[in-house]
Amino acid sequence: MSYEKVKQAKQIVVGTKQTVKALKNNNMDELLVAEDADPAVVKNVIQVANDMNVPITMVDSMKKLGKVCGIEVGAAAVAVIY
Repeated sequence: MSYEKVKQAKQIVVGTKQTVKALKNNNMDELLVAEDADPAVVKNVIQVANDMNVPITMVDSMKKLGKVCGIEVGAAAVAVIY
């Protein structure tokens, strides 16, 4: 399951702005994007991941993604290093 990838990751970067920076620094293994996130919010991070050839996995819930990241709000995007 995709949420387990976050728990097993060596490092995570939460949030679209921080994730874009991490992707551009070329040090992320995978991007997880919540399907219920606003498309306008995640459009740029998805484009950067595609440009950097980073695999993208869709998960169903911002709330669940935020919870597994240890934050109390939803997360639209999370980058992981394994």
